[in-house]
Amino acid sequence: MKTNYKISFVSLLMVLTTGCASVPGSDLQGVENTAVAALQNVKISVINPQRLTELKQKNAKQTKYRNKGISTKGYDYKLGIGDVLSIGVWDHPELTIPAAVQRTAAFDGFRVQADGTLTYAYAVKMPAAGKTISQLHDTLVKKLSRIIEKPQVDIKVVGFNSQKAYVTGEVNRPGVYAITEIPLTLIDALNQAGGLSEKADWRTVTFTRGNKTEIIKLDDFYTRGDRSQNRLLQHGDIIHVNHTDSQKVFVLGDVIKTGSVQVHRYGLSLAEAITEAGGLNEQTANASGIFVLRKSESKNSGIIADVYQLHAKNIVAMVMADQFKLQPRDIVYVTTAPVALWNRLISQLLPTVTAIDKLSAIGVRY
Repeated sequence: MKTNYKISFVSLLMVLTTGCASVPGSDLQGVENTAVAALQNVKISVINPQRLTELKQKNAKQTKYRNKGISTKGYDYKLGIGDVLSIGVWDHPELTIPAAVQRTAAFDGFRVQADGTLTYAYAVKMPAAGKTISQLHDTLVKKLSRIIEKPQVDIKVVGFNSQKAYVTGEVNRPGVYAITEIPLTLIDALNQAGGLSEKADWRTVTFTRGNKTEIIKLDDFYTRGDRSQNRLLQHGDIIHVNHTDSQKVFVLGDVIKTGSVQVHRYGLSLAEAITEAGGLNEQTANASGIFVLRKSESKNSGIIADVYQLHAKNIVAMVMADQFKLQPRDIVYVTTAPVALWNRLISQLLPTVTAIDKLSAIGVRY
């Protein structure tokens, strides 16, 4: 069996390297040697129940070791320039500025100035930027204690203006989202942005902090509960949701309609991809020559591609095709049966033979 699918893959490589037409007199031996040499850089497997189980276990193992979530323990909002505070002192209404008619607390509150300070009665230019509410509270109580016995001070942030995160790309409400005293995570921000749009790449998002950009596997969070994909946002963080253009597989070879097939949110099986392509060409396709070519995830192994072959000659094989999940950028290739290849070669050679025969009949030398 192993020898058979290696031979089949050599045939596939020969088709891919030589094109659709065969040219009489070409060096097929050289092409075959190149195809055989290419086997050294690929890992070939048959799609069977054992292989399907191994792939499922591989995914489960990856999730098992990456399931540590973020912690918001000890999170405390730090004030910044532009934040507005409401400050009140119990039993001292003269120290509390009431909001005027048709005004808000954010309008009438105390703002952290450009130099990072805040001014209040009996407390001029208190350092505020970079401090927590608790720290500012302690500072203000000390200053007011010189005037008021045991002052009871209440401080609230009524305008969160200093720290922002950005959500861009394919979400329903892209925009700027404030970071407040309630911890804001990447998933929270996406939800506040109305969730992903219909054209969004729901598998991954791009997360940028400072000069570092990383790919967040959003699908692992939602479908596998991998909480390590979440992030606690900080000022200036950027979340970008890409367009779904990259979420495609390519179906080539002896199918009714070659081209790309969209991978939808809940995945795409090999059977679904072939169906989207109109199915196999029943008269010419080789049911044993259905291949899936996938870029290898192995590092430093010399393997550049994983190749999976399906022998689709019975109902059981089609069930396995439905269980085999494709990944974006996979290439599905259906080879042509040997008899059909022979018939195609003859049909290409007949016009040449006919032309030579006619030239010979009229005495033309060649």
